[in-house]
Amino acid sequence: MTETENQTPEASEPQQDDLDYKINLLFPGVVVRKDLVKAVKGNAIVPSYVLEYLLGQYAASDDEATIQAGIDTVRKILAEHYVHRNESELVKSTIKERGRHRIIDRVTVTLNEKADVYEAEFANLGIKGVLVDSPVIKAHPKLLVGGVWCICDIEYFHTTDQRVVPWILGSIKPIQLSKFDSDQYLEARRGFNTEEWIDLLMQSIGFNPAMFSRRGKFFQLVRLVPFVERNYNLVELGPKGTGKSHIFSEFSPHGMLISGGEVSVPKLFVNNANGRIGLVGYWDVVAFDEFAGKKKRTDKALVDIMKNYMANKSFSRGVETLGAEASMVFVGNTSHTVPYMLKNSDLFDELPDAYHDPAYLDRLHYYIPGWEVDIIRGEMFSEGYGFVVDYIAEVLKSMRSQDYSDRYQQTFTLSPDISTRDRDAIHKTFSGLMKVLYPGGEATTEEIEEILRFAVEGRKRVKDQILRIDSTMAEVKFGYLDQGGAWHGVATLEEVEYPTYYNRGRTKDDGNKAETNPLGAASTDGGQSAEPEPEADLFQGHQEYQQGQRGVSFDSLLVPYLRGASTITIIDPYVRVFHQARNVMELVEGIARAKDPADEVALKLVTVENQDGPDKVQRQLEYLFQIKKSAGMLGIVFDVELADPTSIHDRSITTDTGWKIVLGRGLDIFQRGADSPFDLSTKYQKYREIKGFGITYLREASD
Repeated sequence: MTETENQTPEASEPQQDDLDYKINLLFPGVVVRKDLVKAVKGNAIVPSYVLEYLLGQYAASDDEATIQAGIDTVRKILAEHYVHRNESELVKSTIKERGRHRIIDRVTVTLNEKADVYEAEFANLGIKGVLVDSPVIKAHPKLLVGGVWCICDIEYFHTTDQRVVPWILGSIKPIQLSKFDSDQYLEARRGFNTEEWIDLLMQSIGFNPAMFSRRGKFFQLVRLVPFVERNYNLVELGPKGTGKSHIFSEFSPHGMLISGGEVSVPKLFVNNANGRIGLVGYWDVVAFDEFAGKKKRTDKALVDIMKNYMANKSFSRGVETLGAEASMVFVGNTSHTVPYMLKNSDLFDELPDAYHDPAYLDRLHYYIPGWEVDIIRGEMFSEGYGFVVDYIAEVLKSMRSQDYSDRYQQTFTLSPDISTRDRDAIHKTFSGLMKVLYPGGEATTEEIEEILRFAVEGRKRVKDQILRIDSTMAEVKFGYLDQGGAWHGVATLEEVEYPTYYNRGRTKDDGNKAETNPLGAASTDGGQSAEPEPEADLFQGHQEYQQGQRGVSFDSLLVPYLRGASTITIIDPYVRVFHQARNVMELVEGIARAKDPADEVALKLVTVENQDGPDKVQRQLEYLFQIKKSAGMLGIVFDVELADPTSIHDRSITTDTGWKIVLGRGLDIFQRGADSPFDLSTKYQKYREIKGFGITYLREASD
């Protein structure tokens, strides 16, 4: 954790910029400084929207004195009323002694059919069987499904009848906004230009917009579309740590995040035993976390019901057909690089087999390429002002019944090649982003085109992968015509970067080569390595290098011997400090440049723990972890083994192609340089002076 992350608002007050000033001016009382959530959360395991609800009550201001007073109030409320599980007995005692006490807890209600009463269970307090009146359930039906965070008054009254629960629900208030002024929201939106509005939304999500590209911001904002669009089906697959599930667990009281392993027909749709409706009947968004995993068990009946619901917005309860509006979101982790997936399978490769089905995949409206989303770092979080999340959540919910899908049709026409299902998917994404970005419908032709291209790209990513799985499906020409009749093809970024792998098996040019890349993405030279040249006769034997010599680099010294290897092991006890870790990273870079982007290399480092104390060990491990993350993006699976110092003898590199390179000094062959960004030796190894060392190349039988 950095020093900045440890600071509280009392220690560091962010300087308010022009945007923050405008946000407070036009949206008084419904915005909050986003870094305050971290300041008040402490060890309370509570969603951000609960904390922001409280901050919105007491600290929705740009006056520092008011903010500090509000923070103190919220901290006091949490200290007195939030129930920590390990303090539940103390809270129960407080209720008993006082007779009545207010708490903040997650409440779930079930119907006791035998007694014909509703009974509440309090997650952290650990009590259940608390009677709830029917009007409360009619006003807040979500209490029946999944549970809701609430502020409650609990009373205690003990009787000699052991069948009677002594806990009494005095009052209950779900933590969410009761109403908002839609006209005021639309009027205030007109006070922001598009860039400012996007940045306001990014800060509302909790991110610093300065850390994201325009395209990166759009990927964050498309995650909001399920909240503003009915029956929207979104998938996001990508590396770990990119915040895929954050919005669906923390952002809105109208969304429910569940583990992919917990999905069942009764929980999701209907329990035929008692007729009780599942999650889709009560929540605006149902998101499935950890959805990927080829070997995960899946219920075929669930898959069939889900496919029908995603297509027709309905499901059956016995002989009765029911409709629902819940959007479905599927998020999961990938374990391979994009070129690897494109070369060997498809971009849905990580899904369980039952979902790796064209009929299911064709119901997905948008595929967020998670590999394009940055891994979340501390500096990416916002210290600026954003909407209190329950406010923006209510705004988005209120717009679900509106349809903006026709707003592009005065200026653009979708390709006639696009099927009805493709068109519906594009329309829903376009409509959702219009409502998020331009709720008043006031967008320029260029802004409309930007959203349309983005919507087309996400559906194209889905359809192109389906074509890989089912070759009988007709290829589609994705793009649109402008008013002058000019054709604008749309390509996904991975298609631009890896055309050979992306179009593997295509029988014709589909006309999607865009004249400009999506959202200004930079054009590349195709991303594939040229066919490797035949391996020259590599030197075998021993060589000596003199101290002070220049012109030596890993590219000339090591990389030619590592080319073509799928398994490489480095044994070097001295990868302990920064410059030694940098040497490893530079070798990783050389290996990545030499291999086909679609191939994966398993690189193992056997080294020794730093002997200079726990702080140095922690720093060493941080360096190695950063290398692991960066290497993974290049198709190199980096693993580290910390060995006993006495077990390491020769420093060496071995490969499954039969090479063993004995390294006299290990990888630490360069003398310490100036580390100046203006010194060529900082970037290029061949300009650095080396230490004296010897190296021996041995060719052994390959595995």
